[in-house]
Amino acid sequence: MQKEILETQTVVIGAGVVGLAIARALARAGHDVIVLESAGRFGEGISSRNSEVIHAGIYYPEGSLKAELCVAGRQRLYEYCQTRKVDHRKCGKWIVAADESQNGKLKDIQAAAAHNGVELTVHEADRLAREIPEVRASSGLWSPETGIIDSHGLMLSLLGELEDAGGQLVLRSPVVAAESENHWHRLRVGGDHLLTLKAKNVINAAGLAAVPLANNWVGLPDEYKPRQWFARGIYFSYSGRTPFKTLIYPVPEPGGLGVHLTLDLAGQARFGPDVEWIETEDYTVDPNRQETFVRGIRQWWPGLDPTRLQPAYAGIRPKLAGPDGGFADFRIDGPEDHGLPGLVNLFGIESPGLTSCLAIADFVKRKLN
Repeated sequence: MQKEILETQTVVIGAGVVGLAIARALARAGHDVIVLESAGRFGEGISSRNSEVIHAGIYYPEGSLKAELCVAGRQRLYEYCQTRKVDHRKCGKWIVAADESQNGKLKDIQAAAAHNGVELTVHEADRLAREIPEVRASSGLWSPETGIIDSHGLMLSLLGELEDAGGQLVLRSPVVAAESENHWHRLRVGGDHLLTLKAKNVINAAGLAAVPLANNWVGLPDEYKPRQWFARGIYFSYSGRTPFKTLIYPVPEPGGLGVHLTLDLAGQARFGPDVEWIETEDYTVDPNRQETFVRGIRQWWPGLDPTRLQPAYAGIRPKLAGPDGGFADFRIDGPEDHGLPGLVNLFGIESPGLTSCLAIADFVKRKLN
């Protein structure tokens, strides 16, 4: 059967928070935009499986895309939430040293944050005893710019503005093959109605699927087809109330930020994510990991009641470096990189992707100009 072939100006692959932010920005700039999403609803991947934290821009190396886009994105995101009435709260967070051996690491974090334009203040144990008396720590860093957000509400707002600007979201439409030739990009779209889309511009913001799609992209040079690793992080919810009004983070660990306490906008606490390197996409939450969580949390909160911890959900970080690979930055490859006009591939968009989404959108838009 002959498959339908349609032409359009701009296609965004992936309707997570980053894809929707990019599509909104391009539609508002005058592009005719179609967003293709393989799932039956938007934001069901990485965007629905995170801590919903607005990060200040603390941990990332100076000059990295993560540092630049997180700081700019955080400022933009707070402004956006205020003007569009998206639920959020700038609650701040403490990064705590469980004992004196970690005090030096806090100083290092403070210095790195300062290079990114983020001011943190160091407080000794007596100040922490007044501010967060339930926490056992030798010292702590206070981050006043950290917050929390309703990520679903944010995506609803972005989608509404995309549609107001003439863009459209098409669900259950996985891109199963792609090729680039003669300034056009051809996307074979599966789902209920098989068709081929020819587009002048394509933005691959497919999250965990971005690398596999690029690796099979005909016409994309091999050196722009990266390898990807999966780092699963699970969360445990905490029934009932906690005494905390701010976020509490331990000193970071390799691959993540340690098992930390975050709050939702109703004040409910959850702990996580941890770091577990896996081979395939798997969102299983092993209840047996509770004991590891309890040991980690009790290093800084001795009053934890383990009977109130309940398995919640899991997320997967799309990593561009493995367990021993060290820091890996966002990778946003545009025409000036791979030589294909109108194509932008986004790889390794993990945390702080949510915080950075509006800044990432502007960054992508500039690559297409």
